[in-house]
Amino acid sequence: MSDKKVVLVTGSDLAEAALGMLEDYELVFAGRQPTENQLIALCQQHNPVAILVRYGKITASVMDAAPALKVISKHGSGIDVIDVEAAAARGIMVRAATGANAAAVSEHAWALILACAKSIIPLDRRLREGHWDKSTHKSLELEGKTLGLIGLGAIGSRVAKIAVAFGMKVLAYDPYAATVPPGCERVDVLKHLLTQADVVSLHCPLTQQNRGMINAVTLAQCKPGAILVNTARGGLIDDAALAAALKGGGLRWAALDSFNSEPLTTPHIWERVENVILSPHVGGVSDASYVKMGTAAAANILQVVQDSSQTETAY
Repeated sequence: MSDKKVVLVTGSDLAEAALGMLEDYELVFAGRQPTENQLIALCQQHNPVAILVRYGKITASVMDAAPALKVISKHGSGIDVIDVEAAAARGIMVRAATGANAAAVSEHAWALILACAKSIIPLDRRLREGHWDKSTHKSLELEGKTLGLIGLGAIGSRVAKIAVAFGMKVLAYDPYAATVPPGCERVDVLKHLLTQADVVSLHCPLTQQNRGMINAVTLAQCKPGAILVNTARGGLIDDAALAAALKGGGLRWAALDSFNSEPLTTPHIWERVENVILSPHVGGVSDASYVKMGTAAAANILQVVQDSSQTETAY
């Protein structure tokens, strides 16, 4: 039996650099799709001081199964999979690897924006079927067009800078943003952004207040023929309303990297929607971000556990 304190990792792997940082702890890996019951059982068995969250949800019941738990550290920036109120009530710290995947997600957002604007996927499919559409195709040129950003944190700010380089006008809606990047204009009302934007890109965390913010009402406010890209959280969008807007021609294209229910399995609402591009929540997953998120999550664990030990020693 090891005397080391335990860190439970809700995944099956971690970057080598992060493993090295946590070498003084016993690491227990929960696997790629751990259920609540599996996490509860592992907590009861190992009583971890920290949970490093890659997959699955950390509920109050999971927390209660680990009396020694001091910190829940997210391998990434989105903490909506953690019951933050339950953690606060139990004196458990919640930390995120803020900004660690900003480059990866912003690049993925632009890959999706460009794929939509330039019709990359249908052109590829048509060419494979024997069609040469040069004489009939016209893509959407982004220079001079307006990008609307909902959320202006580390990711949204990077997306904004790239848009400026493309010669786009950039509008941003984020009541909580302290600063706005050069070349970016803040709007105080979401409708004002939606009515002007040729491309709308979501970069805000999911909260109870903004769940379903892209719905039949807000989609009706969008500029006709706009593109919608979501590399944030699936819960921001009312799927049925978006599918209707795409099928009805209100929106030109949408691209989704995050979904209301994950993993997305067939049958699902998007199967027969031609003008939507799907990717399996991989925006933040790159060779470099894997290391950056792992080491940031490990550093957050070390800091909280160390601070807790010093406090306990003081008493």
